[in-house]
Amino acid sequence: MLERTRRKDHTEVTFVLPPDTPPGPVSVVGDFNEWRPGTHALTPRKDGMRAVTVALPGKSEHSFRYLAAGDYWFDEESADGHDGVNSRLRT
Repeated sequence: MLERTRRKDHTEVTFVLPPDTPPGPVSVVGDFNEWRPGTHALTPRKDGMRAVTVALPGKSEHSFRYLAAGDYWFDEESADGHDGVNSRLRT
């Protein structure tokens, strides 16, 4: 799930996943972090879900995927679209 908070000069996008699906560590990897695994690792929040927030420029588009343990790549179902194997989001 994607949560967006628009700010004056950027948009905060929070990437949210269930607590144990998939199991183990998960990070969001995309063009906004040069596709570097582990840069934006999801961590537990008070409601039990896992999340990470990334500040992105307003009115921009980005490709991303999730990377879980065991080199398991997967997409975001609630993304704004898909570009081949990547999820897409618009801020």
